[in-house]
Formats: sequence, structure tokens, C-alpha cells
Amino acid sequence: MNIAFIGLGNMGAPMAANLAAAGHNVTGFDTAGVSVDGVAIANTAVAAVVGAEVVITMLPNGKILRSVAQEVIPQMESGALLLDCSTVDVQSARHVAEQATAAGLRAVDAPVSGGITGAAAGTLTFMAGGAPDAFAIAKPLFDIMGQKSVHCGDAGAGQAAKICNNMILGVTMAATCEAFALADKLGLERQKMFDVVSTSSGMSWSMNSYCPAPGVGPQSPSDNDYTPGFAAELMLKDLRLSQDAAAEVDADTPMGALAKSLYAQFVEEEDGMGRDFSALLPRFEKRGRG
Repeated sequence: MNIAFIGLGNMGAPMAANLAAAGHNVTGFDTAGVSVDGVAIANTAVAAVVGAEVVITMLPNGKILRSVAQEVIPQMESGALLLDCSTVDVQSARHVAEQATAAGLRAVDAPVSGGITGAAAGTLTFMAGGAPDAFAIAKPLFDIMGQKSVHCGDAGAGQAAKICNNMILGVTMAATCEAFALADKLGLERQKMFDVVSTSSGMSWSMNSYCPAPGVGPQSPSDNDYTPGFAAELMLKDLRLSQDAAAEVDADTPMGALAKSLYAQFVEEEDGMGRDFSALLPRFEKRGRG
């Protein structure tokens, strides 16, 4: 297929490279002017989408997505697919899908889970929203870039699934870090804590697969001085999206709101910027109840 890929950052570049390695003709564009193995680089987003059957976007936020969509949708071939893999607010996803549909295009919002490592390895999970025929076109591409894709419903459903998932993740990671810091002060060895919790009712992905305690459990960013696999500021972005969505639909999400406040303090007032989101553990280690 002829594919345009707009947004060749830490996530987009390896995703585009995997599509090219699988034999697709990929033309990319990024404002940073990067180079990606196997991907032809266009000078503008508009130039990248000319003749493309699928246009994939991986962009930082809803405002930028709306701007890029406004620019490229009029230049896309009738019947082409606009596949947005960014994590943005539900309203922006639905707005862009409506804009694409009105222009005679197909649209899917499909944010991802799996981080930079998953993007490079082609093991991402895609949460997709859009019409079934549009999802069917995207599915073979998901199979190249990831290990799983779930059709969650109509436009915006992919974003809804992503922000709900990451609200759970933010809350459980905070609780896991709190528990390790408490265990330390109670004199419980971290390995013993892991051995119990990882096989008991307190188990979670944060504990079992991404343990925030160095030297405990499988390899994770905590074993590399909390160099980000998933940066704390990105978790803050997702938690803010979850709380904006909750306000929009009048949903009571007190734990999500507390996690958002905690990560905001960690990133904006402490040393969390540029660290993995599991670096809450050393933060809690140094703090008392005051």
C-alpha cells in the first residue's frame, strides 16, 4: 500500500519503519526533519499524503491533530483511510472523524499501548474506534505494527478505551509505589513484598510486569535509574485527558483525580519531568505523612 505517516517521533518513527520493512511504500513527514530507515521523507504534510491510500498520524495532542487534519484531508484521495494513532481527547477524535467522513474518507482513531519498546518491536496494542469497514482496512497494518488490535466501537471509542486504561494504570502505579514505601518502613523486604503481592489479590500489571522497585521482578525502567519507558509527563497528559472526559460526561472519578494531582505535583513541582512514571517510588521513600 501507499502509506503516508505524519509524526515521526519516538513512537511514529519505528512504527513507520516496521511498515516499510513489511513491504509497504511509506512516505513520512515530521516538523523535526528526521530520517527513518526505508521511509521517504516529504517536505510537507500535504506532499506526504498525495496518492496515499492510508494516512497515519501520530501527534502530540488534539489541537495539533485538528490542525494537521484540516491541512491534509482536502488533499487526500476519495475513499482513503485517515488512521490516527495519537492519544488525544475524545472530542478531537470525533471531530476529525466527522471531518474525514464529510470529505468522502474513512477514519479510525487507534491510540496505542506498549510504549517506545513496543513500537520498535512491533508489539503494540491498538484500541480502535470507527466504522467496521475502516477497521478492516487498518487491521493488516495493526498486525505489522502490533500484536493486538481491538475494535472498540464508533469514532472516539479507541480514545475512550485508552484514557480509561491509563487512568487505571496511573492509579495502580501510585498505589504500588505507596505500598513499597510503606513496606520499607514496616521492615518488610521488597522481594518478599513482591513474592506475596504478585501472586495475591493485590497483583497488577504495575506490580507484576513493571515493578517500580529496582532489582525486583522482571526488568523494568526502575532497573535503569527510571529512564523512561513511559515518561511521567505522558502519564500526566493521559490523566488530564481522563479527567477532562469525566467532566464532560459528569462521571465521578475521585481516584483518577487524585492520581492526576499527584503526577502534576511530581512533574511540575518536583523532579518527575523526564523520569519514568514508576519513579514515584523514590519520591515516596523520601516522604513522611506531613
